[in-house]
Amino acid sequence: MATHPRNQSSPSHGAGSPDEMVRQAALALGADRPREAERIAKDALAGSPHNGQALHILGCALLMQGRAKEAIAPLEAALRGRHDPKIETQLAMALRRAGRPDEAAARLKRFCKRGPPYAPAFLELGAVLSSIGRHQEAIEVLRRGLDIAPMMPQLSIARGYAFLGSWDPTNAKAEFARALEILPGSSDALLGMARAQRESGNAQAAVDYIRRCLVNNPNEDWAWNLLGHCLLELGQLDAGYDCFRTAGRRHPRGWGQALTSLVASRRGRLWLRPSAAQQFFARAEHQTPSTQR
Repeated sequence: MATHPRNQSSPSHGAGSPDEMVRQAALALGADRPREAERIAKDALAGSPHNGQALHILGCALLMQGRAKEAIAPLEAALRGRHDPKIETQLAMALRRAGRPDEAAARLKRFCKRGPPYAPAFLELGAVLSSIGRHQEAIEVLRRGLDIAPMMPQLSIARGYAFLGSWDPTNAKAEFARALEILPGSSDALLGMARAQRESGNAQAAVDYIRRCLVNNPNEDWAWNLLGHCLLELGQLDAGYDCFRTAGRRHPRGWGQALTSLVASRRGRLWLRPSAAQQFFARAEHQTPSTQR
């Protein structure tokens, strides 16, 4: 039986009115088929170049594909003459990802000041501010977001990482704990809590949170590196080294990242010859450390 690749569309999408094509593009975007949505939206814009919905869908489709710079123009055009919180937030996200965080922060500050209250805008503004090292500002912005949407765990998670950026693991733990009450399986919250525990000097508690994460998300490369560091600190050297090997095998650039991480560890290893490091990481190549060790 023939199969259809995930991001390929059926051959009939070019037909129909711009409104019908916009509807089809929205369906493709909602089904996580951004390349298909991009193509249909462009077909719609060929017949209706100022169609705000098609421009919005095109911008979102490009953003989903990691093409943030290309997403800026259609999102700006979609927003022209409108006051739409969702598009404002997505445009700021595109600006941040395109390496223009100051512009993103300025737009979001203006938007959040004039309203209406929109929690995702506060979340994105917090992310932008944290990305440029303005963690205290991010903490305050995210608090305002939590006033609007106290049950939105992403706000607490982002605030926890902002506290970590401010070297405040105690308040970070409180934020991650709040997020885990709402979303117990969140990898971001579990790993954030692990970092906060480790920075508080409790490596064993950090290990427990990392293992909870890896039970459901064994491909979290960063979790394997963090687990390796914590196990080394607990004196479990072989188990820790195995974690770095696992992280190295799971990503095309994983060996370099794992090597850097291991060398930087307080109880790590240092090699004078690259061949010796390669031999060390290649050891036990087909073994995967248990998350229950």
